[in-house]
Amino acid sequence: MFKKILIANRGEIACRVIKTARKMGIATVAVYSEPDKDALHVDLADEAVCIGPAASKESYLAMDKIIAACKQTGAEAVHPGYGFLSENAEFSRRLEEEGIKFIGPKHYSVGKMGDKIESKRLALEARVNTIPGYNEAISGPDEAVKIAQGIGYPVMIKASAGGGGKGLRVAFDDKEAFEGFSSCVNEAKNAFGDDRVFIEKYVLEPRHIEIQVLGDSHGNYVYLNERDCSIQRRHQKVIEEAPSPFVDAEMRKAMGEQAVALARAVNYESAGTVEFVVSGATKEFYFLEMNTRLQVEHPVTELITGLDLVEQMIRVAYGEKLPITQADVGINGWAMECRINAEDPFRGFLPSTGRLIKFQPPKEIPGQVRVDTGVYEGGEISMFYDSMISKLIVHGATREQAIARMRDALNAFVIRGISSNIPFQAALMQHPRFQAGNFNTSFIAEEYPKGFNASMVPHDDPALLVSVAAYVYRAYTDRGASVSGQLHGHERIVSDKWCVVHLRRRGNEKHMVVARPIQGGYHVEYMGENYEIRSDWKLGESLFNGTCNGEEFTLQVERRRTRYILFHWGAHASFMVMSARAAELLALMPEKLPPDLSKYLLSPMPGLLREVAVKVGQEVKAGEKLAVIEAMKMENILRADQDCKVKKVSAAAGDSLAVDQVIIEFE
Repeated sequence: MFKKILIANRGEIACRVIKTARKMGIATVAVYSEPDKDALHVDLADEAVCIGPAASKESYLAMDKIIAACKQTGAEAVHPGYGFLSENAEFSRRLEEEGIKFIGPKHYSVGKMGDKIESKRLALEARVNTIPGYNEAISGPDEAVKIAQGIGYPVMIKASAGGGGKGLRVAFDDKEAFEGFSSCVNEAKNAFGDDRVFIEKYVLEPRHIEIQVLGDSHGNYVYLNERDCSIQRRHQKVIEEAPSPFVDAEMRKAMGEQAVALARAVNYESAGTVEFVVSGATKEFYFLEMNTRLQVEHPVTELITGLDLVEQMIRVAYGEKLPITQADVGINGWAMECRINAEDPFRGFLPSTGRLIKFQPPKEIPGQVRVDTGVYEGGEISMFYDSMISKLIVHGATREQAIARMRDALNAFVIRGISSNIPFQAALMQHPRFQAGNFNTSFIAEEYPKGFNASMVPHDDPALLVSVAAYVYRAYTDRGASVSGQLHGHERIVSDKWCVVHLRRRGNEKHMVVARPIQGGYHVEYMGENYEIRSDWKLGESLFNGTCNGEEFTLQVERRRTRYILFHWGAHASFMVMSARAAELLALMPEKLPPDLSKYLLSPMPGLLREVAVKVGQEVKAGEKLAVIEAMKMENILRADQDCKVKKVSAAAGDSLAVDQVIIEFE
């Protein structure tokens, strides 16, 4: 077996590979860019080598530097993870030439199947049913429009070397095709170093089903069932599960055998994924692409099969045979994965960067709850790389149990300092369509057409939140009243009667409660009902584990001066607790109106200003492009909300912007 391997990646996947290598007794080498010098994967590895500045092209995409790091450290093999160079045939070939094993498929397999244009050609030659499209490289946006017109809208514009939702756009008209082509080219060039794109018909109401395959150098192949990756936002996967609630045994067998046939056609050696788009109405499936690498969502397959896919990749690369046959592959229970991203779901899912003031994942339970992450409490979330900071994976005997465990795990996941998409994930877990398995890739767009806001996160027990708010306030108050050294005869006497004010935008809600101390907690009377809340929670802790009338619950608590913020089932509720008279006076306080910012274009997120599309004095029509901001490898085009005239341009292309920084001022 290999004695030392290098991981040519960063973040979560680098940490994931290191864990398996350590289990196998293999030493590891991490590579890192300058901003990643304090990253978790650097700390976990046995050795680490700096390979350049922040830009991926100068670090994680720099083949010469990675090969040099292998020679410097004596690494015998390279695991590429996903993204970056994982599907780069030249990288695989160059490693082979240098006598370094690539822990993945051979370069000729990567070249044929990793390149989506080539894989389409191969599929057609093998008489695999493929989606209508144009599989040649496209010269420019004008040609892209003509091709799109010929196929018929809607169409999907996709980077040939793409993956992870990068370099992908859906166009419904000529304008979207023109602009989408340009954005895809830019994203593909920056993310993968390959700016080729192709166009294909966009199948309405599709399900995204993928088959995990394994192959070795001895001609053995197996498929490890399917994953349903249909819950997507802007073509990026949000929730993945295995098996699929849509796929039956007959369909599974047909898709699996086809996936193996494609892998066999290119002598595929390693783990790979064949993706299919499936009609929700007819169950007809079409070959979409093959990802010649480890997928982000591989843990759900691991949990239902009991296989460590990273270990299998390493063993196959070393020349070992697969330890199983197709007859050995079963389905044990149900697994789900939520991608935890550094983004603000209440601000259009814009990237969120900064320091992780608190990062407390739920407790890992073997066979039930798993957390794969590349960050740590106190670490910095950079604007230079992908927004995914963790993967939360659960397993249950049934789909219903898996959903319940995921809800509990999301509930216990504490992240402060940056925004995360956990509230959105929690809302999806509670959505009736998701729970019923009745969804396709348009699910999020259909259910949240105007975006996501706090009102879309349901909470079925508001009395619990009111009671816990009273508990927390009373605990702080009792602690304050017990401080020694108070003036004799004037000690603070704590009342049992309080008004819990639920702070809401559309008007505050007042709730009168009685909160009395009991053994291990407080007895709360609210609206004629009694709530005995007991907990070992300590002041200042973020996680509140307790019982309400004997039933266990978990929520999160955050104290912000006089306010108490409770997080439960993805819902955020803000409370103040005071006397009834104080609540009356609070209602009389004047409302502070926000400033008028209609004459300014502000940066909605931290990022790099790629382009300013207007000049001082220019008349701008509503909908016209004003600027382009890039963060976490995604482009965000800012457009004019109304007709206006540019008075001042306050930032220039190449500037690093903070949230709400002024870019343009209008007359």
